[in-house]
Amino acid sequence: MLARFAFATMTRARAEALVVQENAINWAHRHWILDLAAKHRVPAVYANRDYVEAGGLMSYGVNLRENYRRAAAYVDRILQGAKPADLPVEPPPTFKLLINLKTAKALGLTIPPSILLRADGALA
Repeated sequence: MLARFAFATMTRARAEALVVQENAINWAHRHWILDLAAKHRVPAVYANRDYVEAGGLMSYGVNLRENYRRAAAYVDRILQGAKPADLPVEPPPTFKLLINLKTAKALGLTIPPSILLRADGALA
């Protein structure tokens, strides 16, 4: 219900785009968010590639699978005796840009070639 209210408010305010942050609530309601973004023709950027694979316009964020592998390495070090407080906090090594060209076309958007060249992937 909150997503519908948010999109109704964005429509009245003539929002030109949407940035969807990654959190448990958005993830649980991702299909509603994707459907409402398409219905209201609002270009949206997501933090997770799964949204783009499900029809969202684009994502820019970390590779979650890579982060899970890195977390496993931390757990391994702790199980081998390292103190968690002594382990360094490391930022994700990469961020990935993924673009859904089918969604861009449906929204009437042309993705500039310079952006396509920088993308890590494009879904047709």
